[in-house]
Amino acid sequence: MTDPAQRLDLFENPDFDRGASKLTELVWMMVQAWLFGSWLPGSGWRVKLLRAFGASIGRGVVIKPHVTVKFPWRLTVGDHVWIGERVWIDNLAQVTLEDHACLSQGAYLCTGSHDWTDPRFTLITKPITVGQGAWVGAQATLAPGTVLEEGAVLAMGAAGSGRLAARTIHRADGSTRPRLKQDADATPKPGG
Repeated sequence: MTDPAQRLDLFENPDFDRGASKLTELVWMMVQAWLFGSWLPGSGWRVKLLRAFGASIGRGVVIKPHVTVKFPWRLTVGDHVWIGERVWIDNLAQVTLEDHACLSQGAYLCTGSHDWTDPRFTLITKPITVGQGAWVGAQATLAPGTVLEEGAVLAMGAAGSGRLAARTIHRADGSTRPRLKQDADATPKPGG
């Protein structure tokens, strides 16, 4: 048998700083599983929970049911941000959602990956920023290190990585076009 491309038995993660104590992380995991990520309606109490665990959350934030946040202490949310149902903020590194950003249903923000060229499959983490007035469409994915610039749209089902230009619609097929003020299909509706 040939050597596998990665040797998961060699994986170690001693240098990764989780950003909080093991006890804090354990308590958050329970709160996330049993309360925050539940079907129960309401944004205000979800905002309070995130703040209690170290997130910086602005005014007028809407958080729908079934949202998952890995580490609240690595989350900054501006004013009037909408986070839709089943959004997963997998924030091993910092995630910043600027004012008036919108994450639609099922969006996935992934700040961690692995070095596939290293047989030890070393962890790599990079922050994500969703700029002011930017919109991550339903079922869209942001890769580690992505910056979705001001007013940009990552369309439904698209995968975004790197720097995604401001006031541009980035489609799932890889094409782009300017986001024009009159674009009815590029305006988030209430509730994500």
